[in-house]
Amino acid sequence: MPVLDRATPERVSAFSDGVFAVLITVLVLDLRPPELPTFKAALSLWPTWLSYAVSYLFIAIVWTNHHYLMRHATEASPRLLWFNFAHLFSMSLLPFSTAWMAVSKLAPQPVAFYAAVFFLVNATYVSLIWELIDRRPIDGISPRLRRIMRFRSLTTLCLFAVAAVIALKYPLAGLGICICCLILYLKPDPPERASK
Repeated sequence: MPVLDRATPERVSAFSDGVFAVLITVLVLDLRPPELPTFKAALSLWPTWLSYAVSYLFIAIVWTNHHYLMRHATEASPRLLWFNFAHLFSMSLLPFSTAWMAVSKLAPQPVAFYAAVFFLVNATYVSLIWELIDRRPIDGISPRLRRIMRFRSLTTLCLFAVAAVIALKYPLAGLGICICCLILYLKPDPPERASK
């Protein structure tokens, strides 16, 4: 395929950057001002502001971690391209799930769907880790560091699944679990690497 011959890790990363920029733009387009010109009216939209803030943070964290992984890419293999497209597809569901959650004022099923999107994004991130880190030896990434990365990813994957189930009964608790999981990814380098 001639298109694959021209694909490089840099181009894959640049394309992904464009998708993340579009997602942030789409996300902000769903923000609407309150109908009344009062702070009380603005405060009544707290589910919308909370949904937007969490989603914006999520996109920022995913983008940062995506760059961390992509710097280990040596070639744009077909498998890397498809894993990356799957990751971007799962991210593209975020503006819809954010808007649905906000409009519903954090109702159980929209929050559960939102947590399921987080699960899907993390599952595709795990596939990128497998493709870029686990399948080949890379200088500077010890076996212990690989285990830490895998453990962190699988743990948050399970927590996002739990959050989706809990949200069906307790939506704020489910959303809280999602937010807590984001903290683990604020710094792309797992703890061992950060301490060196």
